[in-house]
Amino acid sequence: MGFLVDTQKEGGGHSWGYLRSLVRRKQVDSADEPHSHHHHQLAKALTVPHLIAIGVGATIGAGVYILVGTVAREHSGPSLALSFLIAGIAAALSAFCYAELSSRCPSAGSAYHYSYICVGEGVAWLIGWALILEYTIGGSAVARGISPNLALIFGGEDGLPSFLARHQIPCLDVVVDPSAAILVFIVTGLLCLGIKESTFAQGIVTAANVCVLLFVIVAGSYLGFKTGWAGYELSSGFFPFGVDGMFAGSATVFFAFIGFDSVASAAEEVKNPQRDLPIGIGLALFLCCSVYMMVSIVIVGLVPYYAMDPDTPISSAFASHDMQWAVYLITLGAVMALCSALMGALLPQPRILMAMARDGLLPSLFSDVNRRTQVPVKATIATGLCAATLAFFMDVSQLAGMVSVGTLLAFTMVAISVLILRYVPPDELPLPASLQDRIDSVSFIPGETKPSHHEGTSDNSNKQPLIGENEASVHFPVMEKQEALGCWALSEKKRRIVAGWSIMLTCIGAFLLSYSASSLNFPGVVRYPLCGVGGSLLLAGLIALSSIDQDDARHTFGHSGGFICPFVPLLPIICILINMYLLVNLGSATWARVSVWLVIGVLVYVFYGRKNSSLANAVYVTTAHAEEIYREHEASLA
Repeated sequence: MGFLVDTQKEGGGHSWGYLRSLVRRKQVDSADEPHSHHHHQLAKALTVPHLIAIGVGATIGAGVYILVGTVAREHSGPSLALSFLIAGIAAALSAFCYAELSSRCPSAGSAYHYSYICVGEGVAWLIGWALILEYTIGGSAVARGISPNLALIFGGEDGLPSFLARHQIPCLDVVVDPSAAILVFIVTGLLCLGIKESTFAQGIVTAANVCVLLFVIVAGSYLGFKTGWAGYELSSGFFPFGVDGMFAGSATVFFAFIGFDSVASAAEEVKNPQRDLPIGIGLALFLCCSVYMMVSIVIVGLVPYYAMDPDTPISSAFASHDMQWAVYLITLGAVMALCSALMGALLPQPRILMAMARDGLLPSLFSDVNRRTQVPVKATIATGLCAATLAFFMDVSQLAGMVSVGTLLAFTMVAISVLILRYVPPDELPLPASLQDRIDSVSFIPGETKPSHHEGTSDNSNKQPLIGENEASVHFPVMEKQEALGCWALSEKKRRIVAGWSIMLTCIGAFLLSYSASSLNFPGVVRYPLCGVGGSLLLAGLIALSSIDQDDARHTFGHSGGFICPFVPLLPIICILINMYLLVNLGSATWARVSVWLVIGVLVYVFYGRKNSSLANAVYVTTAHAEEIYREHEASLA
């Protein structure tokens, strides 16, 4: 059987060459392949407690100190805890997908890495580029929010020393924030010391924040039983805005759970990723959801939802019960939460930069790992400089919606990657051009025409790949009914075609359904048929994927022995639908800003990343023959 797949041809028409570069995929362990031996590897230092500290610290930011008031007043009322529960379940769907992929593909880069392996270079680039924006703006916004809370601890805006306080530049509508920039530099220096040291510090700060929230729960419960839980004794009932209001509240508080993906970004530094990563992700999300629910139960019980302060709901609730001293403790907790969230925002980005630089899509200086600290120091410093500059000069709160775009795009692609891994896992591996002679020797089989291969540009790039010329369909019927299993059995080639189209139609259906359901200004004659088409495509894709077998290669893809996502394909498809719905509802202004950043990213990829990609001259062979080629290569070197 011919097995060479020269997918990297860029001749025979530039448009086809560009398309080929967008869909080329790397293998799971590409970070450990020979091209990376110039760079020292990251330290294997993290265990489950470290991962919980990263996950909880990045997730429980100051949002919990503000969200409970805003969402209770505008959407949920006393049912706020149920809103957090529903949002936590929705986040858990993505967490299941992350848990499987992170244990199978434990390398730096998180969703960027998974997309590169399962979908292709073009999508992976956009995900990585969007995540860079997310972590930069997210870190800057968090840093910018620390100084007002610090000022409250020191007695007000005038309490901070002048070199830390905010100042307005004369003649310019710019308010600089020195304390935000200083905090970013401190956290950046801490991250440069080493992953274990920075995670230990984050664990201490996170523990202090959790202790404050536990105080809120315990002291608030005491006050509630003492005063009779006034917030639940309302004539409007448990759902003052209806069940729809509770679900609207869950869509809002969903963004309070989006920090757990920071755990996956540190996958390469985990001692036992197959065991520890799923546990770390799951426990971090469970702890966050439990704390959120308990805090919301207590606070909406102390004060009627309509009387809650939208800016300081927790501290004002205690102040209304003559516990003014607790306000300072709660404000300290908010500062701790912000510091922990800042560390959680700045930790993943250097690793994404490093992963993209390893793959040749960004300059190689970002891939350098310090031999002593075993962290990507140059990428960390670059991240800190960008975040500190933004935090010093700009109030980025109006850009906060852009943070959600990167996260939701990543969540969506991770769910799609799980479907691809299960039904159509990559059956080709990229080998470096240096192995061309070895590939030629192995690929020559007597009685067959030796396939031609080309590197770089070629005029023969429009030739069809030579995979699977003798398909199983020669020996098996195209489709036969298996009565015992009650499902249709397809030949391998036909099954992969059906699965691939089903995944694509499912994604299209989820987008159409989400967009039409959210476009309330659309006339009904357009909106309802569009909803029907989207729902039909989504249902057809689900039924088709449920009716065919998953690929046997899923058992050996990547690192075995890790977490297996349950309820596939239903769970990933629900995850795709939820995340697409939230993406569509972020608003046109947010998408306009993000589009500018994505256009810049496309230009960077076209003029730099595509040409310098480590896969630019790769030759693809089927998985079955890749091991044979590597064995012969190692034998020749011995």
